[in-house]
Amino acid sequence: MELQELYSLMERFAASGLTELEWQKKDERVALRRENPAVVMQAAPVVQTTAAAAPAQAEPAASAPQVRDEDLVKAPLVGVFYAAPAPGEAPFAAPGKQVKKGETLCLIEAMKMMSEVPAPADCVVEEVLGRDGEAVGFGQPLFRIRRV
Repeated sequence: MELQELYSLMERFAASGLTELEWQKKDERVALRRENPAVVMQAAPVVQTTAAAAPAQAEPAASAPQVRDEDLVKAPLVGVFYAAPAPGEAPFAAPGKQVKKGETLCLIEAMKMMSEVPAPADCVVEEVLGRDGEAVGFGQPLFRIRRV
């Protein structure tokens, strides 16, 4: 199986509702698993009584900045997010850093393969949304950027 075929399989798995997938052809075998999202999302409801709950101060929706899709750098594949080239080293892209198109913003490890995620344009990193060492899904926002 070629690497692009594997990435395509991983992307389709991430977009599906499946929790487990095994594929085998001759001497090649791929097994993908994830927690059942239906089980993970089950939680006990939070019950508030009017005597104990303080009124929530809601901010107007207009004050929240609008994030456009082109302002986000999303994960091109399923894997583990790494902000730095190695443990203990400085991150590729920290908030406020200006980067050129094609510069590495982070690494994603999938199936023991490291893939660089490049900057889509000359930009300033506004916010790092990915958490170092944690799994990311296909299309998950990793960075919020401002194009320059």
